[in-house]
Amino acid sequence: MRKHMLIGLLLVLMVTGSLFSAGVQEQQTTQSAKTTLEFWTWRPEDVDFYAKQIALFEQANPDIKVVQTAQKNTEYNTILAAALSGGAGPDVFQGRAYGGLATFADSGFLEPLESWMPELKNYSATALLGATSPTDGKIYGSPAVSQTVFMYYNKDIYKELGLSVPKTWDELLHNFDVAKQAGYIPLGNGAKDGWCLETMLGGMGAGWYGGTQFYNDVIAGKKNFLDPAFIKMVEQMKGLAKYMPDMYMGISYEDMRSNFFNELSPHLIAGSYEAAYFKAQNPNLNFDIFAVPGQKATDPAYVSVYADMNFAMNAHSKNKEAAVKFLKFLSSKEFGKAMVTDLKMVTSVPGVDATSDPFIARVLELQKNATPYLFLVGFRYQQPTGSSLWQAAAQGVMAGTLTPAQAAKQVQDGIASYYKPFQK
Repeated sequence: MRKHMLIGLLLVLMVTGSLFSAGVQEQQTTQSAKTTLEFWTWRPEDVDFYAKQIALFEQANPDIKVVQTAQKNTEYNTILAAALSGGAGPDVFQGRAYGGLATFADSGFLEPLESWMPELKNYSATALLGATSPTDGKIYGSPAVSQTVFMYYNKDIYKELGLSVPKTWDELLHNFDVAKQAGYIPLGNGAKDGWCLETMLGGMGAGWYGGTQFYNDVIAGKKNFLDPAFIKMVEQMKGLAKYMPDMYMGISYEDMRSNFFNELSPHLIAGSYEAAYFKAQNPNLNFDIFAVPGQKATDPAYVSVYADMNFAMNAHSKNKEAAVKFLKFLSSKEFGKAMVTDLKMVTSVPGVDATSDPFIARVLELQKNATPYLFLVGFRYQQPTGSSLWQAAAQGVMAGTLTPAQAAKQVQDGIASYYKPFQK
């Protein structure tokens, strides 16, 4: 009897072990069948947003796992280029626009997307311009968002000081003066990071150099950066130094943001991409935006606009089918809507109603006087880029080592070294 019981117990254990072994083998097979995608961004501040969106994607695509890596924005291009040139790097990533995209596409790092994503034909021509290489005319990115540069202002401080939104340049300077007398930093911007001075130009410069007409004339070679209006604009930028923080040449991007969301300064020239970050850092921050006014109340109050980001695919990805699924998700109306509501950014995805968000509605209202973001849109396709030339020259002006005229000549000579319309 005991012998039969032992034999029975052994049989049960053998069957149980077989079932457990089969379950483990099935689980291992399922795990091994799951595709892992590497996804890189240049916005560490948006990690939580993308984690939430990735979870939604993985729920709908249980056979795909997406691993997010966020790089520091100022180091992103270098790290990404090194990885891609070594045959590695992410499967899907945030890609730059205009010349920043063309450089990677022309190097063979990006996968052309038209055959993978025929829905790209529904995007606006303006959005696709930032995602297309002028070398071969192919689209290498799915347009994600556009950005607009303007003035942020603190509504509570304005109320405290009895200020109103300025309608002229002189009224703006008056507001700066009042804020300074009250002990505030009138303008929170700094000059340590050269790209922040390009942002500053985008926010305050167009009204002085002539906006879209000047841009078109420069692109056509009818005018150049030695134009008196452009030099005058540089002089006005230099004149803002007295309203910027003490030792402004050492004030970094993070310092600038901190000046505003900690309410040390009532003004900051910055991009639309900052709004969600400001609210995250200080939920009680009561801010709004305005376009920097022209010299007269009747002058256009320009805001600079540009395609900021594309979602791109590594040409050497070993997981292209899964990567396309993720790209399509990042290009969906649902994701585009989330970019509007959660990140307060103007989505490039067609068919998304962005006006339901009050901040985005305000941005779109300011875009009635939109002008191209001068150096980024027009002069980032060849070396030295207009952006790198301007950033270095502007730092020289703000530091007092270059006059506005010398800075303009430095920019002009650098671009003229390759830009044929300037060589006539």
